Amino acid sequence: MKISTKEMAVFAMLGAVMYASKIIMEFAPNIHLLGVFTIAITIVYRKKALYPIYIFVLLNGMFSGFATWWLPYLYMWTILWGGVMLLPRKMPKKVQPLVYMTLCAMHGFLFGTLYAPVQAIIYGFSLKATFGWIVAGLPWDFVHGVSNFFCGILIMPIASALKFAENQPKNIS
Repeated sequence: MKISTKEMAVFAMLGAVMYASKIIMEFAPNIHLLGVFTIAITIVYRKKALYPIYIFVLLNGMFSGFATWWLPYLYMWTILWGGVMLLPRKMPKKVQPLVYMTLCAMHGFLFGTLYAPVQAIIYGFSLKATFGWIVAGLPWDFVHGVSNFFCGILIMPIASALKFAENQPKNIS
């Protein structure tokens, strides 16, 4: 996956925008645009979307610390990316928003469950303790999933804006 200088700059900016959006939304726990950006970027850049996603992950570690909370970020956003990659590229336009909003919501609803394996390994949780950890986080996962669904309304407009920017002439005088 070779990338151009232009793509390097665009991906760096997109990763930074993802990080900035997370910081801006920290006043509202589990409500953010990270799933929205992950899906929109994946729609447009496909495999190359991993670059801005991992720039975001790296920025999180650099500014908030490479602690145990950060380890699941190494795969969390890749799971959402993979979900988008598995969807058909040629979906009818009318169903695209609902499909992407639903995928975004499912990632939010399952966030604690997806996070749990690393917690179980690091802290030596038994299966029962891991299940208890997941159940204790369900109210937060509910907020996460519902907010991801409604924030997901921005996926197609962001993807459209990215596609539009990508198709602009190279030399504008």
